[in-house]
Amino acid sequence: MHFYDGTYPASARATLFPPDASPSTYRDVQQALGLQRVVVVQPTTYGLDNSCQLDAMLEFGHDARGVMVIEAGTAAAELQRLDGRGVVGARFHMLPGGAVPWEDLEAVAATIAELGWHIQLQCNGRELPARRAQLATLPTALVIDHVGRFMPPVGAADPAFQVLCELMEGGNTWVKLSAPYESSLESITNEPIDDHHADVLPLVDHLVHRYPERLLWATNWPHPGQDPSPTVDSIARQRDRWLPTSALRQQVLVDNPDEVYFG
Repeated sequence: MHFYDGTYPASARATLFPPDASPSTYRDVQQALGLQRVVVVQPTTYGLDNSCQLDAMLEFGHDARGVMVIEAGTAAAELQRLDGRGVVGARFHMLPGGAVPWEDLEAVAATIAELGWHIQLQCNGRELPARRAQLATLPTALVIDHVGRFMPPVGAADPAFQVLCELMEGGNTWVKLSAPYESSLESITNEPIDDHHADVLPLVDHLVHRYPERLLWATNWPHPGQDPSPTVDSIARQRDRWLPTSALRQQVLVDNPDEVYFG
């Protein structure tokens, strides 16, 4: 999830300019979804300036962790400062608006590995076959966003999705169940839930069945770029559709985040 505040300057590279989304508003979302902890991710709107997210994290104390954007060559003192503020990962957004290129991935990963951080990656999942070797040899854990974000959607037998599965089987990669609207060809609807982004659902079901110990879940609140946005009720119903048993919810919503973010 991300916070937005118009008093912080947007990056010159920004392509999204969402309205303000504050910690106090997110508290209501947390309560409605039964959430206690929060993982705050630097959005593309602010480029390399992580100030908005770091300041918002203060409102949540020890229940917050952060995934920020850093570039190759970031000073060790700055990394230590971020680590002390609860940052546990570096984000790479390989789509329009991203601030750090593929070419910096290995250098950043080598630097943050010393801190025990991970790489969070968002790209078109159809690129995964070409990036497989690069990603499989990273010295950090890897979290891939939005069910792989295959654009346009693919089936579970597609070679690109199979590469995602192979990365997960390698023991160092996690996939985030979130934001199916980022790759779905369907428009946002809040009803009926059984048909909600049905072109992405087979991938979710495959991952939940095969790799529950390698999955994370996220709201992607406040759903930047989506109009209309999904309601909190629809997010809750979708989460329960994806994770239909208490054992799965314990694994994906509690145990896995403990390992990746709060360990």
